[in-house]
Amino acid sequence: MPITVTRTNTILRPDQSRVLLRPFNPGSPQRIAAIITRIMHLPETRVGPLLDEVSTEFSGRHQHIRRIFRERFEQVRGFMASDEVMSEERKLLIGAYFLAEYSLESAALFNPSIVPHPDQSNLQAGALRFILSLRATGEGHISSITFRTGVIHADQHIEVQAPTGFLTEPRQLPNPSYEKRLFVRKLTELGFIVEFVDRVMCVLSESFTLEDLRDSLKAEQFRMPDGMTPEDQCAAQGIWMLARSNYEVQFEPYQQLSERVLFPVTPSQRNGIEDARFVCFDRGDGHCVYYATFTAYDGTAVTPEMLETTDFLLFRFITLTGPAAKNKGMAMFPRRVGGRYAMLSRQDNESIYLMYSDDVHFWHEQQVLLHPIFPWELIQIGNCGSPIETDAGWLVLSHGVGPLRTYCIGAFLLDRDDPSKVIGRLREPLLKPNQNEREGYVPNVVYTCGALLHDGNLIIPFGLADHATGFATVPLHEILAAMSTEDLSA
Repeated sequence: MPITVTRTNTILRPDQSRVLLRPFNPGSPQRIAAIITRIMHLPETRVGPLLDEVSTEFSGRHQHIRRIFRERFEQVRGFMASDEVMSEERKLLIGAYFLAEYSLESAALFNPSIVPHPDQSNLQAGALRFILSLRATGEGHISSITFRTGVIHADQHIEVQAPTGFLTEPRQLPNPSYEKRLFVRKLTELGFIVEFVDRVMCVLSESFTLEDLRDSLKAEQFRMPDGMTPEDQCAAQGIWMLARSNYEVQFEPYQQLSERVLFPVTPSQRNGIEDARFVCFDRGDGHCVYYATFTAYDGTAVTPEMLETTDFLLFRFITLTGPAAKNKGMAMFPRRVGGRYAMLSRQDNESIYLMYSDDVHFWHEQQVLLHPIFPWELIQIGNCGSPIETDAGWLVLSHGVGPLRTYCIGAFLLDRDDPSKVIGRLREPLLKPNQNEREGYVPNVVYTCGALLHDGNLIIPFGLADHATGFATVPLHEILAAMSTEDLSA
């Protein structure tokens, strides 16, 4: 049975004018100090006009620009040769010299995921408001997460609101809290099983803050008259790295969703936060929490990590541990299955795996779910976002890589009660690059990080050649009718 795939006219393309103010580090501490010294030598009569000139030129591109200058000054003032008194204007000018604009999506805006918006008020009957997350890639191939909002109307017309002209990073909360049980277990699974760790952790409460941890580390380091052993130094670095990798960020309520950017922060994310797969997770109490699994890339290695939010203002970044927390493409089921968390993943670079856990932070169990068997997926397969629950079963979009490294989107169906059972699978791609979608940053690729079901239709936002983003709609009943029940998991 043929499947009707309708591509919409809505295309989101990268916009080089969307810029973010980022810290600029021109080199060594000595060079930073020398630059500050040169600014300090400017006569006061030049400082004000220079600051006004910069502020006027860039204030239309950035909100609260002088506040950003002041914050950046505080970050670099420790490099000053002396703590001499200076005017407020000179402080702001120093801050301006150590900032630079970063074009967030100068290279690409792609690999979207879509979830229902927490606010469904003031909509016409049959409409759904959504949040779209996108992978924005800029200079240096650094990827971050950006957002759009939109509405799927009753007639299936998809409207995406134009983004505002500003971009803003969130404020990182300075003193996050940690649950001791989780923290110790993560240290253990990371291999930090030494007496030094026990001594640092035993004095902390069941819930402790980053400042509490810093004080305990300092106290333990100074307690040793002969200094720390190399093993203890390694453990101390591991403790601190784990703490800084589990952090929280907060946007301001007045910032529009399209202004909010989640930019890499930790060493594991140094070269990008890639391919976030958002899901509205049903907690079982009538409320949902939004999880997103993503790939952290440091320029060499990839690490699966997770973020959590209920309002898209406060985000918690979470490290995942356990032997199954590896590789790319982890995607949460939208509710517990059999009382446990469930996840799809790719463990071996070519097959789809199913994982279960009693705790969303730790992943140990894994089993092969699907191998590549059809010609369009013989190089590798993986999920394209979280499973979607239907009356027929869990519908999962997949990607397959075939000849000329062409990426196509397929689909398969899992049993609702036992997702290890594959009960249907498309033999042919649901979506493959057409002639208008072949050219881009990476040719011959269509890819999505998550779709949603609305009024009997599957709404699929998808990346075009790793460059831009389009949308397609597909009747659910046609996908299910085309499912093959043969050669499902060979």
